[in-house]
Amino acid sequence: MISFLQGTIEEIEDGSAVIGVGGIGFQVQISSETVQRLSSMGRGAEVRIYTFTYLREDMIALFGFLNRDELELFKRLITVSGIGPKGGLSLLSAFSADDLRFAILSGDVKTISRAPGIGKKTAERLVIDLRDKINLSDSGTHQDLSSYSSLGAGGAEEPAASSESEAIEALTALGYARVDAARAVRKAAAEAGTEDTEAILKAALKYML
Repeated sequence: MISFLQGTIEEIEDGSAVIGVGGIGFQVQISSETVQRLSSMGRGAEVRIYTFTYLREDMIALFGFLNRDELELFKRLITVSGIGPKGGLSLLSAFSADDLRFAILSGDVKTISRAPGIGKKTAERLVIDLRDKINLSDSGTHQDLSSYSSLGAGGAEEPAASSESEAIEALTALGYARVDAARAVRKAAAEAGTEDTEAILKAALKYML
């Protein structure tokens, strides 16, 4: 199995890149975010790509990631029925690894189903299968999920009563996705340095524009 490729960027296409290693060009399937990041580095740049080797009777494919965090999440995603490697890349193209983990942990099916090719039922299965198997500390960002400690009536984790959770509810009532609202509220609460719901909500709206 190929754990990673370290070489130069030879070609970049929509959904794939060719990495030159020792005179051999390896074609690697990558997310749209990785396409953008490699494009910003430019052809000829040296790069390390962490890889997952996908084997079938009729094909061998490499799926590549710029860090182990994305690779490990990808491996989790493709264990879910209905989400193959292409579905995993679609999810990691639509969301950062942290945002996708947050959406899964908060049971935000609506947001997850925004990814191309991921319908509501698949998103629900993703939440059910992975919510107890992942956490945000896997990414090393140490984001706090303590406000998502109690289960709501729908089975998804809901924030505990607090000024932050009130602000999140207000934003979702305005039509914003819960994962986006929660992220904005956390930033706003840290910036405002207050527990006043109105102040946090006003600050959070700046991040939603």
